[in-house]
Amino acid sequence: VTSVAFSQDGRRIVSGSFDKTVRIWNVAMGKVEAELKGHTDWVRSVAFSQDGSRVVSGSDDKMVRVWNMTTGKIEAKLKGHTDEVRSVAFSQDGNRVVSGSDDKTVRIWNVTTGKRTALGKFRRNWNVTTGKVEAELKGHTDWVMSVTFSQDGSRVVSGSNDNTVRIWNVATGEVEAELKGHTNCVNTVAFSPEGSRIVSGSFDKTVRIWNVTSGKVEAELKGHTDSVWSVAFSQDGSRVVSGSNDKTVRIWNPTTGEVEAKLKGHTYFVKSVAFSQDGSRVVYGSYDETVRIWNVTTGEVEAELKGHT
Repeated sequence: VTSVAFSQDGRRIVSGSFDKTVRIWNVAMGKVEAELKGHTDWVRSVAFSQDGSRVVSGSDDKMVRVWNMTTGKIEAKLKGHTDEVRSVAFSQDGNRVVSGSDDKTVRIWNVTTGKRTALGKFRRNWNVTTGKVEAELKGHTDWVMSVTFSQDGSRVVSGSNDNTVRIWNVATGEVEAELKGHTNCVNTVAFSPEGSRIVSGSFDKTVRIWNVTSGKVEAELKGHTDSVWSVAFSQDGSRVVSGSNDKTVRIWNPTTGEVEAKLKGHTYFVKSVAFSQDGSRVVYGSYDETVRIWNVTTGEVEAELKGHT
């Protein structure tokens, strides 16, 4: 399992896997609601739109796909990348998707969903997704491993195998800042909710908190004993979660740099982590083919979701 995320309301989880499928899980029941098939190679990244009506996925088949959660069908196939798609994310308003690829580019796609009304006696509304590239952001000199939008949609952050983190201005397509400090591949990046900080995780085993305005490191979080593959802020910005090849998930206080909790249990690499909207739970996916839900308050595993092969 390469990628996991909660829906905004916390009722569903989306996961992507090397088994080429995207799965939607019912959190309360711990069961699969839908299995979305279409990718012809490993699924590397998945994300919900803010309203939960769509899912985006990126794959080694070089494709980005947008799925309709009501029908379970593909709304759009976004073609353009010339190599594996490592990371995808929706903008907050759901009108754009950002993707990062081994072709060294970051792409911003217009996936505006509107309503068209048929003329005549019988009127029907249906969704339309444009699927056009708005911008192709070039500058990284190696694979782009991770991308996401700031909450206001004005910026994109990317992490790359060239060891750098870049902040892009969505309106101009220009690089606002290049953040250097990691000594190995930057696998994962995320904005804080208010957009003033960025968290990154690297093959150098560290998690770093960056100040967006100054471009300087506010904190270097050390403790993982292997590569850090996934990081995320809680919605209130008071915590950071990280997952690592050392098979652990850690929750950090980004201000003090202290580890608040450490979770063990997976038998293989932890590839993806995410907070629920209210910060009470963490979902994480592993190469051991499972998705787990961790109750942050009790420190207990609430559910182990099995099905990916």
